[in-house]
Amino acid sequence: MKRLFLAVTALLITIGAKAQIESHVKWSYAAKKISATDAVVLIKATIDQGWHIYSQNVKEGGPIKTSFTFAPSKEYALVGKPSEPTPITKYEKTFGMNVGYFENSVVFQQKVKLKSAKASAVKGKLEFMTCNDSKCLPPDEVEFSIPLGK
Repeated sequence: MKRLFLAVTALLITIGAKAQIESHVKWSYAAKKISATDAVVLIKATIDQGWHIYSQNVKEGGPIKTSFTFAPSKEYALVGKPSEPTPITKYEKTFGMNVGYFENSVVFQQKVKLKSAKASAVKGKLEFMTCNDSKCLPPDEVEFSIPLGK
């Protein structure tokens, strides 16, 4: 009976701890073919009010920048690096430097050259860090698979 009680208690603690994980960014994806051989992959972050994520172009010694790693594929080739709109730039005492970041929402874009008519999806992962005025959450990684459509 004592073992059952301990097992149930451990389970409840685990469930409670999992419910406390904070997440203030939702990611969504789309792709748009611009020709028979070219497409643009769109990666959108929708950010809770009062929170922000960082630009891809944060200098060394600053917060964790948003970054993208695309899986190698025989079906497509990346054209350049992901683009982003102009970020908000502000001096952050915590890091002792000016940093670029995004609030509310941001769309990153990656051009791809399609090597095959059968190209079905662009896969990879992204890493980002979410902060507000009083704290930063640990960096998070998200895997994605973005259908290219027909």
